[in-house]
Amino acid sequence: MTERTTARASGGAAEGTLPEGGAEGSGCADREWSLAELARAYAYPDSAGREAWLRANMVSTLDGAGQHDGRSQPISGAADMRIFGTLRGLADVVVVGAETVRQEGYRPVRERAEFAGARTAAGQAVVAAVAVVTASLDLDFSLPLFTSPLVPTLVLTGAAAAPDRVAAAEKAGARVVVAGDGVGVDPARAVRALAGLGHTRLLTEGGPRLLGQFVAAGVLDELCLTVSPMLTAGHAQRIAGGPGVAVPRRFELVSLLEEAGFLFGRYRRS
Repeated sequence: MTERTTARASGGAAEGTLPEGGAEGSGCADREWSLAELARAYAYPDSAGREAWLRANMVSTLDGAGQHDGRSQPISGAADMRIFGTLRGLADVVVVGAETVRQEGYRPVRERAEFAGARTAAGQAVVAAVAVVTASLDLDFSLPLFTSPLVPTLVLTGAAAAPDRVAAAEKAGARVVVAGDGVGVDPARAVRALAGLGHTRLLTEGGPRLLGQFVAAGVLDELCLTVSPMLTAGHAQRIAGGPGVAVPRRFELVSLLEEAGFLFGRYRRS
């Protein structure tokens, strides 16, 4: 990751960045960010070790598409994937919707030596667990996400979920967590349930329906948004879907990085 850092704007809340190739003599210096520096830049707040902090990581094109042909990978890039890995390296658990698991071909989080020491010091497991939010439990439990994770995959569902599907999940080695009274999951209850298991540094990677539910429930604390320098047109979903909120929720810009035309913004709830 390359940055050009400017002085903090008067009264501003965020440190600005400029793209590579900025004006000579501007006082900005190009340099490559190490994974350790990215980890510090994206560190969870100190309270996250005691209270749940829900962060989302999403990518959007210039014209608002959150995916292309049903997947986010075509609108991503190398730097975006580096931040993607960093955020996973910091989290206790990655929360993801069942449709995204199916569309993106989710696999277990892999161990990264670069984060091992920090995770041990923070009392975290060797890798983040994956928590799949699903009402139907219509999942292929023979996939590596369930059969060979370094830490057991969690399945968040409702109390009225089909018993045979719950049994299939548990037989595959997943831990089923009830986070709703019906067949579905209540977003706020899901956050509380994960915190009750000791997972307080939460990261959601969507998809749009799940992120929309977290937004509507008022439980999203932070959004890490990559703006991809691409245009897709068409009818792709935005990064968040579902019913709108009565009043738009205000977030403040914490930091902004740039590489190869991609912008990496970090926003926190005001």
